[in-house]
Amino acid sequence: QVQLVESGGGLVQSGGSLSLSCAASGSIFKVNSMGWYRQAPGNQRELVATITNGGTTNIADSVKGRFSISRDNAKNTVYLQMNSLKPEDTAVYYCKARVVPSRTGFEYSSWGQGTQVTVSS
Repeated sequence: QVQLVESGGGLVQSGGSLSLSCAASGSIFKVNSMGWYRQAPGNQRELVATITNGGTTNIADSVKGRFSISRDNAKNTVYLQMNSLKPEDTAVYYCKARVVPSRTGFEYSSWGQGTQVTVSS
C-alpha cells in the first residue's frame, strides 16, 4: 500500500504563485514517473506536468512557461511551482505516482487525495 500526501493548495489572487508538494510513502521499491493532474468542475481530469525519475519533464501547453515540476528522488517527493496563476487554473490538483512495490512487483498508479487551488480574478 502506498500513500501520496499532497500539500500546498489554497487561495491566491490572479498573477500570484503557489507551490504544491506530494510525498509518497509505504510499500515502495521504486517510484518511476510522478506528476500532477487537475480537474475543474464539469471538466475531465487533465495532465498538468510529469517528471521521470531521471528528470525528464512533460508540461502541458496551457501552463508551459508558468509552471515547473521537480522531484527529490531520495524523498519520493514531487513539487509543482505555479507562477502567474490565472482564474482558469482553478481546480483540484492531484498527484500521481507510478510505483513499483517490490523487486519482483509490477508497476501501478497511485493517486493522492487532491488539493484545491483557487485563483481569484
